Amino acid sequence: MILKKLYIKTYGCQMNEYDSDKMVDVMLAGAELEQTDKQEDADIILFNTCSIREKAENKVFSDLGRARILKKTNPNLLIGVGGCVASQEGDAIIKRAPYVDVVFGPQTLHRLPELIKERIASGKAQIDVSFPEIEKFDHLPASQTAHGTAFVSIMEGCSKYCTFCVVPFTRGEEVSRPFEDVMREVEKLIAQGVGEITLLGQNVNAYQGMTDDGDTVDFAFLLRAIAALEDIQRLRYTTSHPREMSQRVIDVYADTPKLVSHLHLPVQSGSDRVLAAMKRGYTALEYKSVVRRLRVARPDIAIASDFIIGFPGETDEDFEATMKLIEDVGFDASYSFVFSPRPGTPAAEMQDDTPDEVKMARLHRLQARSSELEQEYSQRMVGTVQRVVVESISKKNASELAGRTENNRVVNFVGSPGMLGRYLNVRILAVSNHTLRGEVVEAV
Repeated sequence: MILKKLYIKTYGCQMNEYDSDKMVDVMLAGAELEQTDKQEDADIILFNTCSIREKAENKVFSDLGRARILKKTNPNLLIGVGGCVASQEGDAIIKRAPYVDVVFGPQTLHRLPELIKERIASGKAQIDVSFPEIEKFDHLPASQTAHGTAFVSIMEGCSKYCTFCVVPFTRGEEVSRPFEDVMREVEKLIAQGVGEITLLGQNVNAYQGMTDDGDTVDFAFLLRAIAALEDIQRLRYTTSHPREMSQRVIDVYADTPKLVSHLHLPVQSGSDRVLAAMKRGYTALEYKSVVRRLRVARPDIAIASDFIIGFPGETDEDFEATMKLIEDVGFDASYSFVFSPRPGTPAAEMQDDTPDEVKMARLHRLQARSSELEQEYSQRMVGTVQRVVVESISKKNASELAGRTENNRVVNFVGSPGMLGRYLNVRILAVSNHTLRGEVVEAV
């Protein structure tokens, strides 16, 4: 029997990575398929899209153009578009690219096999970008893609309505999964040999999950409950919001060693005026207060962040406030982008008279300083022994492995495939641009 081949391309955030894994689980459970990493070999091509920035959205339509060429030579090829661009654009995707067969949103990926069957039976493109809250989690099969580490989505959507962000419109408002549902998924992953869990949500630390008894538990309670499971080695989460970084969550860092000493806490700007225009709900001083309290609870915690440069109306003074925040906090890593107006968001209607060359100059200056701080942080790790989880074969050298430290640095070192998924003590020997080089000291 010749199995049909499934190809999935993922754009954007870790929530999308999680959703793509679930697409694989759903499709493989419902049909005789196998996954391929070659688009030209595929019978089904799925694009799991991101609409946070305009470049990501444009890339989708560029990739769809290439898939159209494949469909001309293989008329039976099925093309699907999922994720946030699908949710935002809906049937406009079919109008722009009529060769697309299925359009589905983040909350309807579990309906994918049915949508494909209906497309084949009716000959008409199928569109389902509805928001059935978290129905999808009740219809997802057991994970087939988990190894030593795994993502677990604990909530969907966001209710913050930052003026630049499309997430509330593409994924809906915040809805938390029931507490016992999350714990059952974690326990199934542990049974497969998973030792490290990353909890996911657009606003993950706003979690408020119902229990079977009708009570509600918060994010701090969930963190402690998962960490209490004997076979859990490490616990991470992303992405968090400074407004939801309660003292209860901060206290978990003080008494729960399994929660890693690394936190991605997006700030977006160091200017109070810009933060107010973004509707972020905090000031730079309040953000620094959260970081200070985190470092009291966990002195060695590494803080990473996100920055939007060139937000409408950003002045030189505003940008200098951002540069000062970078120095004051000392981020170990940061991710920065020039503002990209998204259709339908308030920020897209704001007056923006800053020249593009000024925005790019600011971005390059911020990224240069951030890279220096990242290198300084990495250099301080040279000579130390780090506990890493082995995640994969090294991308650049098949005889080496890639592992991840607790503070989220990737380390390449000589090892055997039998070490995949294991925890090793690795001595850090050197620093390259964005990775470390090490040698195995011993297995843990």
